[in-house]
Parts: sequence; structure tokens; C-alpha cells
Amino acid sequence: MRFLSCVLAVVLSMPAFAAPPRLHNGALAFVDFWDANHDRPPAEQVARFKTAVASTFPAFYKAERFQSFLTPAQYDERIFTALREFPAIRTEYVRKAQRFGAELPGYMASFQAVFPDFQPPDDIYVLHSLGEMDGGMRVIDGKPAFIFGIDRMVTVHGNGDESAFFHHELFHHYHLPRVQECAGRGVWPALWIEGLATYVSKTMNPAANDKELLLALPDDMATRTRAVLPAALAQLESALDKDDEQTYADLFLMRGSDALPRRRGYYLGYLVAQEAGRNRDLRQLAAMTCAEAKAVVFSTVHTLRATAR
Repeated sequence: MRFLSCVLAVVLSMPAFAAPPRLHNGALAFVDFWDANHDRPPAEQVARFKTAVASTFPAFYKAERFQSFLTPAQYDERIFTALREFPAIRTEYVRKAQRFGAELPGYMASFQAVFPDFQPPDDIYVLHSLGEMDGGMRVIDGKPAFIFGIDRMVTVHGNGDESAFFHHELFHHYHLPRVQECAGRGVWPALWIEGLATYVSKTMNPAANDKELLLALPDDMATRTRAVLPAALAQLESALDKDDEQTYADLFLMRGSDALPRRRGYYLGYLVAQEAGRNRDLRQLAAMTCAEAKAVVFSTVHTLRATAR
């Protein structure tokens, strides 16, 4: 919950669309480093990583970002784990890293065809995320950064169609300034933001399956949520106004701890946005104010719960 609030608090309106974003592709630096250092002792690999790779984006590669749940030693272990596991993803990782710059403009153009007022970010960072993320926004040194992690793009997406994924993340960049005022108002803003991004990506890519919509992670999440939908919606309705870290984690993070499917908030949010889209187009949904979105979320969750079977 704190992460969402931080992102919403720092997102600013973008300037006029005068130039494509600056692409900072440091993903292949990880490949070069691994080639030169993979046979060294673990501690030496980690130390050299901090000099050779972390220095390319030091604000991203610092243990302090995770101090609420990772010690510095645990972060070092995360670095070594990424190095140890790299051979299994290397071929697809290199392919995605090399093609990223050529493919991104096509995804941006198709997104702008639907949202003509879209303004791209000034900068996009491409890197090995040490297992943190496939793509999205992070607050780095107090500023929003649009980041893609090639490692997670490989392990989560495989070699499938990534159009829905890119449209999902581009929509977040487009939409967040419009819901900035919703920060810190409970779980429901995250439900709306993530659910609408998923609905937009599905609408723009009608053939996309659960995996391509990022709804299969973990363990066929959407399928398992559908199987317990009445219970999932009942829990959700009772949690909409809650603003604590555990409630947010249970709905949206892999480290949720309750008995219902982890990350189910993405699918439940999609159902809310899908219902809201029955009488609104995508641009109307994206333009809704915080107050309008809240009313839609609460009424729709209530209706979905009442009719769930």
C-alpha cells in the first residue's frame, strides 16, 4: 500500500509529446558481467556486481529500497541467486534485451491510437531486475521511474505475445496522473488502477489469455479465484476501505498470507472494470475522477458479490 501511495504522490503531468523517450538499456551489461565473472567465488561475484552492474543504475540496485523486508545480506543473496540462475534464461534474455528498443515504438504507437493524448515518459530503463519486476513504475530517489526487468519478462512471459503486457504498463503511465488524488484512501484505488489496466490490455488485445494478461501468476491465479469467487468478493468488499500493508499484500502481492489466491486483486479489479465498461468506453473509464471511480468500485463490488455463484 505504501508503494502505491508513493507512486501516486510523485507522478507529474508529462510535457508535450515532442520526442520519444530516452531508452537506457543496461540489460546486456548483466550478460557481459556474467560472462566475465560467473566462475568466481560467490562473495567476489557479488562484490564485482556492485561495481560493474549496480553502478549503471545505483539508485535501483541498492539494498536500502528493501530495508522493510530484506537485510543487506539477504539482498546480496538475491544478487548471487540471479547470477546462479542466469544460464537457464540467457538465450531468451539476450533476445528480448536486443529487440526491446526496436519493438517498443510499435507498442507505443498502438497505445496512442487508442489514447491520442498519451505522453510517453521522458526515460525508460531496461535492466536485469534481480527477480523484482517485469515492468512498471518505481519511486527511485523520490522520482517515478519507468522500468522493465528483462529477467522477469523471460520467466513470467516466456516467448509469448507481450502486447497486452506493454499496453498494461503504458496505461499505468497514462492513468496514474489522473488518479493521483486517490493515494492513501484504502485498497480500492489499487483495485481500480490494476483492474482497469488489465481491462484496457484485454480490450486492446481480445485474444490475450490469462498468462498474457498476467492473471495466471501464481499457479493459475484467475482460474483458482473464479473457483472461490463468492468468498473472494465477500472478503474484497469488507476490505475496500482498509489501508494496511497486509490487506494490500494479500490482494496484490506474491507474499500474501491469507487462504485465498495470492494476487487475486488483479483479477477481481478486472471484473470491476469489465462491468464498468459495459456502458463506458476506455477513454471515459480512464478519465474518471477519484470520486467517480470510488463510487463505481464500491457499487460494482457489491453487485458482483450479490450475483456471484
